[in-house]
Amino acid sequence: MNSKKAWIVLSAGFIINMSLGVLYSWSVFSLNLTEVLGWSKTSAALPYTIAIVLFALMMIPGGRMQDRFGGRKVAALGGILTGLGFLGSGALTTSLGVGLFFGVISGSGIGIAYAAVTPSVIRWFPDERKGLVTGIVVSGFGLSALYMAPLTNYLINSFGIQTSFSIIGGAILLLVTAASQFLFPAESAGSVGKSGTVADQGWKEIVFSKAFIMLWFMFLAGALGGLMVIGHLSKIASLQIGTNIGFVLVALTAISNASGRPLSGVLSDRIGRARTMVLLSLAQGITMLLFSQMNSFLLLMIGAAIVTFTYGGSFAVYPSAVSDYYGKKNFGRNYGILFSAWGLGGALGPLFAGRIVDGTGNYHGAYLIAGGLSLLSAAIGIAFCMMERKKS
Repeated sequence: MNSKKAWIVLSAGFIINMSLGVLYSWSVFSLNLTEVLGWSKTSAALPYTIAIVLFALMMIPGGRMQDRFGGRKVAALGGILTGLGFLGSGALTTSLGVGLFFGVISGSGIGIAYAAVTPSVIRWFPDERKGLVTGIVVSGFGLSALYMAPLTNYLINSFGIQTSFSIIGGAILLLVTAASQFLFPAESAGSVGKSGTVADQGWKEIVFSKAFIMLWFMFLAGALGGLMVIGHLSKIASLQIGTNIGFVLVALTAISNASGRPLSGVLSDRIGRARTMVLLSLAQGITMLLFSQMNSFLLLMIGAAIVTFTYGGSFAVYPSAVSDYYGKKNFGRNYGILFSAWGLGGALGPLFAGRIVDGTGNYHGAYLIAGGLSLLSAAIGIAFCMMERKKS
């Protein structure tokens, strides 16, 4: 393995994900769409929900294209689509226009590019470092909100919503297409790790298996709670602590979102994927049940940090588990199918939270649903651990 080249590929993947993570700044756009343009909270959540669904759906063909054609072309295509979607949203800032351009086109581009990055990177590294490496490359996606949320807030205050969409879109188009050229094809491949060689399995062999279904539900539960908080954090802050500086919380929780990825990856390398999944689900579930009591900036920041840490950690643990259990050869498509859980959870969480707050004026019901699902996910994770123990 060419170590220098491997780290170049990892750096390129990190940069691409930092650009694609603009999705996490949506709560800043959403707040301004409701307060400046008069959209309802449900309408403002819809483009984000559409983007999440398309992100997840396009992970499957994106993963398949990556398996066949490599990461460079696929990531570049995704970057072009993502940028064009933002440019179109700037040209047509209506609920239909933003839903089409941001939701459909940018959402599809993010899914295609994201599907190309992780497989391109992990093929350069040995299995015993898989969790760490996956955590590092996907941390870029979460970390992007650290700069993107305040930048988006600044651009909107300075130039308006339409121009902000256009500026961000042009930057993403250029940056992702340039960085994608450094996703070099792996010089060696294989799935040899601590336990020997893993047989490569295709999607038809795994999709209806008990283990895959359990992984799918656990991923769904974590995504539902995490994306509900991320997508509504500015509005949650406005309701629970009476401030309009929710963009500050979005930026701060980017640190926990990003740090959860390599730290959870390292933990899963040491104690196992399933045990790590249980810990993440428990922490998220307990915190969500307490979220309605967080009525100060400090408490809300701590709660949001825990939820985004556990949510972010899943992006290191679940793809590593797919590679561990089903091999690297078909990793792109296999993980793309598992990623549909993220799409469904991400679509349901922000949307039903928007409906609940429009109807009741608070998020209490949404917190209870998300927390209960996370605790159920922890129980499934414990069953998964027991199933693994019987096999060993």
